[in-house]
Amino acid sequence: MKWEKLKPPEPDDPMCCCECDVSQCCDCEDLDEAFNRHLKCGFQSPVLQAITENLEISMIPALVLLPLLLRIAALHFLLGVTVLTILPILVLWYYYATHQKKRRTLFFLTLALYSLAYMYYLFITEILPRGDVSHIQLCTVTTGMILTIVSLINTKRGPGFVTPDLYDTHKHDKHERIEVNGDVKTTKKSNIGQWVQCPVCKIMRPPRAGHCRTCGACVLRLDHHCIWINSCVGQANHRSFLMTLGLFLVTSVYGMSLVLHSICPGHYVLTAAFYCPGVYAQFSTALCFTCVWYSGIITAGLFYLMVVQLLNISFNVTEREAQLALRRGTGHWRLCGLILVTGEHSHGFTHNWLEFLTMTHGSSQSTQTDLV
Repeated sequence: MKWEKLKPPEPDDPMCCCECDVSQCCDCEDLDEAFNRHLKCGFQSPVLQAITENLEISMIPALVLLPLLLRIAALHFLLGVTVLTILPILVLWYYYATHQKKRRTLFFLTLALYSLAYMYYLFITEILPRGDVSHIQLCTVTTGMILTIVSLINTKRGPGFVTPDLYDTHKHDKHERIEVNGDVKTTKKSNIGQWVQCPVCKIMRPPRAGHCRTCGACVLRLDHHCIWINSCVGQANHRSFLMTLGLFLVTSVYGMSLVLHSICPGHYVLTAAFYCPGVYAQFSTALCFTCVWYSGIITAGLFYLMVVQLLNISFNVTEREAQLALRRGTGHWRLCGLILVTGEHSHGFTHNWLEFLTMTHGSSQSTQTDLV
């Protein structure tokens, strides 16, 4: 492995495996290559190695396996526990494998959309015929699902990529022309932040922008790369991303409550989720009960993400900045470890939220929607 002298990274350098504040850092590519060799030799079987080398699996097996596994889980309580335990492990493994490849994948976006569609299909075919759901409740669930998809499409319009001409515009705007006694003078504005050159794509980028290795571009006010939307979350789509999360959570919780009220009459919703006598007596009710738990696992994960996002906005810190502070040891944990506070950009709760709600999309906002 090669070692070389490198200058300490700037605050806005892209996140990498050797980001630190010491004078000696490792060669990232050599370290990644050695780590991958170690994993392949020590932990993976030849079958898993072959799958890892061809990670862009067709979406058809995933679409077939999801309803098949859920139907198997509905056959017996123990099968349900086993399947619902294995499914998250498989998803996490696939995330780890694609993360090592540093490339985009449609798997998670397809899984999310298909799960949403399949849950709605079961709601229409299994719950609605039971007569326990009113037309208003059906319209509410349908409206929530449609709004979630519309908000997702809006989020997919792009995070706001940094373009080369953005710096030229910045140089033009950072000077103001003042006329004094007929003479035009040019003065510098004092509130302009420091721009740095991205060491990867070699373009100048503004403060808080970062380079995403998966997308291969710099993003304005980069928060993180979200595998579930197959895109980055940045300055242009952060608000719509938060709205998508909120709409999904509300719709999911409301839909699960309707299903439990239908298949477990006479029980409170929270009680029915853990104790529903006779639910496995019929396959249809067992399938709906299993899907409630499947939806609950997804909802719990996204609820945690929502909480972290709300806390980050309240302290005016992005996920990327929190990771950088964690690597450099410059931040401190708050609220039982839910958020890493840097204090670099925070100006108080109210001001932080006003800044988030009023921030512009940026001049690099795309006008076309990247559906994949």
